[in-house]
Amino acid sequence: MDEKTARTIAATGVTAKSENAAAKPDLFQLYLARGLRGFGDGFAILILPAYMTALGYAPAPIGIVATASLLGTAVLTLAVGLIAPRHDLRTLMLLGAALMAATGIAFPNVEYLVLIAAVAFIGTINPSAGDLGVLVPLEHAMLARGATNEERTRVFARYSLIGALSAAVGSLASSAPDVLMSAGVTQLGAFRLMFYAYALLGLASAVLYRRLPHARGAEAHHAPLGRSRRTVYGLAALFSIDAFAGGFIAQSLLLLWLFERFELSLSAAGLFFFWSSTLSAFSYPVAARIARRFGLVNTMVFTHIPSSLFLILAAVAPDLHVALGLLLLRAGLSQMDVPTRTSYVMAVVTPAERPAAASVTAVPRSLASAISPAIAGLLLTTAFPGLPLILCGALKIAYDLALLFSFRHVRPPEEAN
Repeated sequence: MDEKTARTIAATGVTAKSENAAAKPDLFQLYLARGLRGFGDGFAILILPAYMTALGYAPAPIGIVATASLLGTAVLTLAVGLIAPRHDLRTLMLLGAALMAATGIAFPNVEYLVLIAAVAFIGTINPSAGDLGVLVPLEHAMLARGATNEERTRVFARYSLIGALSAAVGSLASSAPDVLMSAGVTQLGAFRLMFYAYALLGLASAVLYRRLPHARGAEAHHAPLGRSRRTVYGLAALFSIDAFAGGFIAQSLLLLWLFERFELSLSAAGLFFFWSSTLSAFSYPVAARIARRFGLVNTMVFTHIPSSLFLILAAVAPDLHVALGLLLLRAGLSQMDVPTRTSYVMAVVTPAERPAAASVTAVPRSLASAISPAIAGLLLTTAFPGLPLILCGALKIAYDLALLFSFRHVRPPEEAN
């Protein structure tokens, strides 16, 4: 980032201060929409593999569907990244919410693998963490509009906190099919009702997005990326390594590993993912505090490496309790890089580049994470089903070291002094 770009970004912080009070209601709408989407994702990513298992599918086809979902997320996010700088962000968000509703309607009405994979490719149910998806870059760009340099990381920490807590509650809701079945609903019927509930959450998100102001990512004469192109591409390349690693333990596949390795029930899995998501959620404001003292890049790296070590140890855990304990320790650290990473990307580019930067850094993540679930699905059938966890941990450590080496000197405006 050159000196002129840095001055432009710093000057924007002054403008953002005057706009911040007006932006507060907009932040509330975005936070609430994030909560609704997080709740839906929390149960949908657990219901989908269970639904496919009930239909008679083995781990390998489930991994293929996970790959289709992540690949489709990448394609849609790329399309959004190309058009967002010249189009109304609110309109694009409304279209994304409509797609969420359509996804919830489509899944209960398909049973063949090809059709399930097609819906997964086009739809919004993502078997990975909540920081990927077609709506996420749009929300990031909208959130950054009203935040000063000093507030930016805290704004994204709250956004991530709300998303994680709502996903945790959604994980608990994945036990709702058991309640429905006790009331006489068939297993497949119960799963289908949950998908319809997901569609209703998409419609509710659309209502919230309609209350947002019209906002363009940039003026028509701006290219999607300008001076910050090299920085964004470098970050995107590194983030893709992290996402490729994460795809080996996409939540639906981690759930499948727990099913196969320890015969964990769906209700017990929902409770585990509730606590896992809760720990991750409360790590976000902690990450914002740490970042203020030690910097965004240092916070990303030195909280991430221990979490990867816990994951590797979980792969060789002798029993369920040890494995779950190590995974919970990992959950308390592994997501601290989410708000700090988002804040860092928004900080090292100019305001006009933010929608494109958010999409360009998200697309390689989706593409990379789309490759590994299918591989993981096959590895889960081998003599050592914990191999995906070990591969994930090792690759993430390599990513952390590369990020520290490459970007430790590229500082956001609040760390410039």
